[in-house]
Amino acid sequence: MPQFPLPLDTPVPSSSFLDLLEAVGAAPRWEIPADAAHNLSVPEGTTVLALRYQGGVIIAGDRQATEGHMVAHRFIQKVFPSDRYSAVAVAGTAGLATEMVRLFQVELEHYEKLENRRLSLEGKATFLARLVRGQLPMAIQGLVVVPLFAGYDELDKVGRLYTYDVVGGRYEEQEFGSTGSGARLAKSYLRTAYQPDIDASGGVDLAVRALVSAAQEDTATGGPDLRRGILPTVFRIDSEGIAELTDEEIRPYAESALEDVR
Repeated sequence: MPQFPLPLDTPVPSSSFLDLLEAVGAAPRWEIPADAAHNLSVPEGTTVLALRYQGGVIIAGDRQATEGHMVAHRFIQKVFPSDRYSAVAVAGTAGLATEMVRLFQVELEHYEKLENRRLSLEGKATFLARLVRGQLPMAIQGLVVVPLFAGYDELDKVGRLYTYDVVGGRYEEQEFGSTGSGARLAKSYLRTAYQPDIDASGGVDLAVRALVSAAQEDTATGGPDLRRGILPTVFRIDSEGIAELTDEEIRPYAESALEDVR
């Protein structure tokens, strides 16, 4: 296994895995030649959303990735557990988004092992903003990644969710949030249907319906396809931790939402 001894004049890194990588010169560099970015055609993830319910938070995403005006993937995953009590969803350049999520997952695991405790939800959201900010050179060249972060706050016993902008700005949302090409459509639906006292089942139903609503007008957002077995990715996060809903659990919600559209 390769060793990375620290130079004598290098400060000892903190509990951050990214700080350790930077100290040994192994941190990821999100850069490509400026003239190359305009010639790249890469898959892009589209719509993800999250909403609070009584006792936790729901985070969900469609399964489609586009490449220009073409469908690149129909089964792509855009929502990932980041640790036991949180999840991150991504929209934008798919390859960069996946690498950012992996680094975020390792960062949280590294911190927990060194400190013997989990980073606070606020701390997780802040560190994710740092990762987004580090990707700014790529964003300027058009390869944008914008995450959505949600989790259960073990201190305050509530679900929380955070949205971001391309320069790493972090914003806590009080009810719901969405990012991606269909975000405006999804938020428009949620704005008319969301109720603060919604329960977990109602939250899942609302999340699926918002994705279906976005897919009706945004060609980049993939709605549920029952014949192909393509259903949204949905996670529920509460005091018991994070749980991914199975296709069998999601299907009735998707069928109901599609039937209402028809």
